[in-house]
Amino acid sequence: MSAVIRKIVTVVEETCMEMGRTVTPSTRRAAAIAVIENPFAGRYVEDLSPLIAIGEELGDLLARKAVAALGIEGAKAHSYGKAAAVGENGELEHAAAILHPKMGAPVRKVLGKGAALIPSSKKRSGPGTTLDIPLGHKDAAFVRSHFDGMEVQINDAPRANEIMVAVAITDSGRPLPRVGGLTVPEIKGEDGLR
Repeated sequence: MSAVIRKIVTVVEETCMEMGRTVTPSTRRAAAIAVIENPFAGRYVEDLSPLIAIGEELGDLLARKAVAALGIEGAKAHSYGKAAAVGENGELEHAAAILHPKMGAPVRKVLGKGAALIPSSKKRSGPGTTLDIPLGHKDAAFVRSHFDGMEVQINDAPRANEIMVAVAITDSGRPLPRVGGLTVPEIKGEDGLR
């Protein structure tokens, strides 16, 4: 089963100044969001494998769109995250089926690596809801400068029988990070932690 996509929205956020200080280079993050039909809206279905396959399909599509929006090669990405909101006739397990079993592999393939878990969030809500996409460094979860998030919203999604699915990619960490921890040059990228 392929995703029935009503719309795709891509958002790029670039921070050039923070607290009166110039951010050089500016920090950038992009999110690609798909609004899809929920094939299981309004009914309980034991086998969610069609949604798992849709997650794999969307992982590739949305990661490519986010990287393209940043104008970088996938290998230059720093952080990633994913999120989904099901409309009122869906259940959280529908979002979990899309986000977890198979979405990560194609995202990592687009980026050329990704040793760390991809942070995620899910919720049930209606049109105009915000998705808070958690972000973390793609190769080392302990890089505090990259603990972040991106908020996105589509004014007419998700409708009751839809799912809004997002992948976010960054080319940097937070602007002006200074809370210590593992730094990007110290990353080994072997175990997903350090």
